[in-house]
Amino acid sequence: MAAPFLEPAEAARSGKTYSNEEIYARLHKAVQEQRLAPGTRLIEDRLAELAGVSRTKIREVLGRLAHEGLVTLVPNRGAFIASPSVKQARDVFVTRRMVEPDMVRMLCNTITPAQIRALRRHSRLEKEARAKDDRPTIIRLSGEFHTLIAEMADNEILLRLMRELTSLTCLIITLYDKPNVPACPHTEHVHLIDAIEAGDAELAASCMTEHLAHVAETLKLDAPQNDTPNLESLFD
Repeated sequence: MAAPFLEPAEAARSGKTYSNEEIYARLHKAVQEQRLAPGTRLIEDRLAELAGVSRTKIREVLGRLAHEGLVTLVPNRGAFIASPSVKQARDVFVTRRMVEPDMVRMLCNTITPAQIRALRRHSRLEKEARAKDDRPTIIRLSGEFHTLIAEMADNEILLRLMRELTSLTCLIITLYDKPNVPACPHTEHVHLIDAIEAGDAELAASCMTEHLAHVAETLKLDAPQNDTPNLESLFD
């Protein structure tokens, strides 16, 4: 888990300030690890104080997160962690099923031994997190596994898209996870790596398709939901 921002007094004494990229990375990771739940209000003054920066810099970061769909900016109310609707959740998985099987097909043609080792290392981290029942880390690492594949595919647009999709998926899991339904085993990632290492593009694509279906099956997206999050009611 990332270290917290310095407390204001400590920040003042040390002169420590955080760059926009560091602030973005910390907020992004907190979303991935479910430490910032959907609907959480992000108070500009408090964030600026903790990060040792101006409100202008915080607004720039929140604007970037809003552009990626992770933050909702409400006029006269402020910034809130996004609460994806059922339709948005379904759209995310439709998009992932359209993109990721072809992504691994492409990687099968270019994968290197060093990249396979990196995927194996990441898979071991997932296994260790599951052994500790560290759910926030499990969810973050699972998303990072998919963005790692996109990074290895060496396609900047694809990588940007996957970062957005996996982060939205973390919010979706927070909102719609079925109680008492186990998450997909990390062995699904292991089988996918095996297929990629073997250069079997069709098997890799099939593994990815089945894996995404299993993730979707752990979510409750068939019940009626309020698709318009009533953020105002949280602060009445």
